[in-house]
Amino acid sequence: MRSDPVVQVRSLVKRYGDKTAVDGLDLVAEAGVTAVLGPNGAGKTTTIEICEGYRKPDSGSVSVLGLDPVREGAALRPRIGVMLQSGGVYSGARADEMLRHVAKLHAHPLDVDALIERLGLGSCGRTTYRRLSGGQQQRLALAMAVVGRPELVFLDEPTAGLDPQARRATWELVRDLRVDGVSTILTTHYMDEAEQLADDVAIIDTGRVIARGTPEELCRGGAENTLRFTGRPALDVASLLKALPADSAAVELTPGAYRVSGKVDPQLLATVTSWCAQHGVMPDRISVERHTLEDVFLELTGKELR
Repeated sequence: MRSDPVVQVRSLVKRYGDKTAVDGLDLVAEAGVTAVLGPNGAGKTTTIEICEGYRKPDSGSVSVLGLDPVREGAALRPRIGVMLQSGGVYSGARADEMLRHVAKLHAHPLDVDALIERLGLGSCGRTTYRRLSGGQQQRLALAMAVVGRPELVFLDEPTAGLDPQARRATWELVRDLRVDGVSTILTTHYMDEAEQLADDVAIIDTGRVIARGTPEELCRGGAENTLRFTGRPALDVASLLKALPADSAAVELTPGAYRVSGKVDPQLLATVTSWCAQHGVMPDRISVERHTLEDVFLELTGKELR
């Protein structure tokens, strides 16, 4: 795997008339899988299209695999794979013909028949693109993006419209690409997909990267964990609070339902259970709830990812 970043974006600006879509954005994607998340209109699609070489920036610098995607596009294109949300396929072409045509454009393509089988495209190989279902079109677009064994692949909503089985197959393909040294820039509206696949996550809003880190790092930020337990009503919460670390909080939400927040780790859990034992409290239920990536996204942007 590469030691230097696969994508480096510095002070990127892109305007459409009087609207600034990307506003001084900085982004670094290391080798592996990077998920780029953002609400509609955040600037993520424009940023990715500039990295792919489909749009020119107004200012700033972009390096993809060490190359400028505009000035050095001819050298870059054979080294990347691009999955477009619209498919990028001739509407009258048959699925297997289109995939084999793309494979022939590359020196060392993947085995087309094996890829067709893996992505469940065998039953629709002779069907024209326009007659494929939305899920089949998605899988064909994914196959076209990876068949050339790219060093870096851009996947735009790769599992949108897929059934659970096809979605899992796509996840496994992305994981296998990573093992083979292929890096992925992934845009998705599924938070569990980003958590499952990404080594790194960048959240974009209002044309800038507002947070970046591993899923674990992002989910540790802020009110990272919450411990909840149930017991008899009106426990001495003040006494419990004294036993907890200084940065903790404890509250009885409803009669008999308690919430402890702060740095919830094994030591804090032991402290709570020890306090309960000392005060003759037998918790009916005790659970640790961790911050999810969706929680982080909502807190940072104030919007749901649709």
